[in-house]
Amino acid sequence: MTRIATRPYSFRHAEMLRQSGVHPVLARLFAARGLVDASELSSEFSALIAPSGLLHVDAAAVFLADAIAAQKKMTIVADYDCDGATACAVALRGLKAMGARIDYIVPNRFEYGYGLTPEIVELAVREKSPDIIVTVDNGIASIDGVAEANRRGIEVVVTDHHLPADTLPAARVIVNPNQPACGFPSKNLAGVGVMFYVLLALRAELRRRGVFTAENQPRLDALLDLVALGTVADVVKLDANNRVLVAQGLKRMRAGRMHVGIAALFRVAGREARRASPFDLGFAVGPRLNAAGRLADMSLGIECLTTDDAGRAWEIAQQLDTINRERRVIEAQMQDTALASLDHIDPRDNTTISIYDDSWHQGVIGIVASRLKDKFYRPTITFAPAGDGLIKGSGRSIAGFHLRDGLDLVSKHAPTLIEKFGGHSMAAGLTLRADNLEGFTHAFEEVGRASLTKAQLERVLETDGPLEDAYFSTAFIELIDGHVWGQGFAPPVFCDEFRVVSQRVLKERHLKLLLEKNGQQYDAIWFGHADGLPERVNVAFRLDANEFNGRTRVQLLVEHAEAA
Repeated sequence: MTRIATRPYSFRHAEMLRQSGVHPVLARLFAARGLVDASELSSEFSALIAPSGLLHVDAAAVFLADAIAAQKKMTIVADYDCDGATACAVALRGLKAMGARIDYIVPNRFEYGYGLTPEIVELAVREKSPDIIVTVDNGIASIDGVAEANRRGIEVVVTDHHLPADTLPAARVIVNPNQPACGFPSKNLAGVGVMFYVLLALRAELRRRGVFTAENQPRLDALLDLVALGTVADVVKLDANNRVLVAQGLKRMRAGRMHVGIAALFRVAGREARRASPFDLGFAVGPRLNAAGRLADMSLGIECLTTDDAGRAWEIAQQLDTINRERRVIEAQMQDTALASLDHIDPRDNTTISIYDDSWHQGVIGIVASRLKDKFYRPTITFAPAGDGLIKGSGRSIAGFHLRDGLDLVSKHAPTLIEKFGGHSMAAGLTLRADNLEGFTHAFEEVGRASLTKAQLERVLETDGPLEDAYFSTAFIELIDGHVWGQGFAPPVFCDEFRVVSQRVLKERHLKLLLEKNGQQYDAIWFGHADGLPERVNVAFRLDANEFNGRTRVQLLVEHAEAA
């Protein structure tokens, strides 16, 4: 069940924003999202929090500057998702521009699993013989891997954003806004954001040493398209600092100043870069890049982001698009299997869902978990076989249930159940012995029951209430589109009562509507919903500028509707 609710907001804060020149409707929207000061809306590069607040970032800069001066060999160890791939591309391009001898290696998720493991260190030694390993988007949990690197005389710089365990790896330097004692105001940097900050600090250090001047230093803003993509695709909270990074990246894309790989991904996805939005990055460009890490090898995705040859980038983008289509087919099959196996149990009787099938593909279980979580609104973990009697799980959570902490509780209650786990509040991964699945399912459900209330298991669609008639306009839509919306800074959804003038089903799946309010008629569409509506409905909707035959008209994208 979905319940429509209106976001509360402070009238005083909205009024303060309005008085500082913010549009009255936007002032209300921003106040409802916790904004107090119009300065938090600045998307200028100068509004970024200074790197110096990031714990150890200056130590990392000094260490890397020394390493570059000594011409030491560096190898990046990347992660196989979109954040990891963009972070790798940012590290590779940025460090190369600063004069580093640098290469990268990306673990194949099926052979090596996640992070800097002892096996990956061995692989790096065999293939790259580095003096220094730099991790991007991983490493904070790599205690054994860092120990192995140290044993072989390799120094490790960890750049990561994941939550640390009680023990930190014995790396030479760790830069992670979520490590203990780090006072950096934004804990929400993605892995690519952390690496970008390391480069900013390194460039400043090289200026201090006289290697560069303000005139001839490398242009790090050229990397912001990559930073924006990784930040949106990793679904980290878009706080004021992340909104600056994303806004700056989008600005470059819209102006056509992006890397050829990103341009090719836009083209293959059939999206226009000149109108790039966070939605495009999260749902069109990101998934095509992620598909490589899910089904094949992420080095293909990283090559797409690091090549400067437009022809090669287009070739790779087409391959990635094909892999993504294959991923969709596998995902649809897995989802059908999952729904069939949930037929005999009512997920609403439980607070959690744990489900396994031995035909499933471990590269796609995360997406299936996400779909099931959306459908049943329960913290969901889907498992696939991982060989040697092990199964791998990928979980997605709902508001109010911290998934990594939930797994931590399971492992404290029953220390033998989980082989290893990691992640954050909304997504996590774990490995079990197959014969422990039943015990885990039971223990995970116990944790769910202890911490989730009935109200938390009801999906609440938060809206911004009614929108005045005057603002159903393309001009107002442009105003909304001028800001970055996304995770933790939800796109505006309005809600009002309408009369249904007419309705018909398109392609057996979508409901096309003509709605009326105060004598005005509006086109509307509810994607993925084919059941008819009564005459008077409360509709939660987003505004969309629909271009058709050269004309742009406002249409309402229905998120949910219920009888008025």
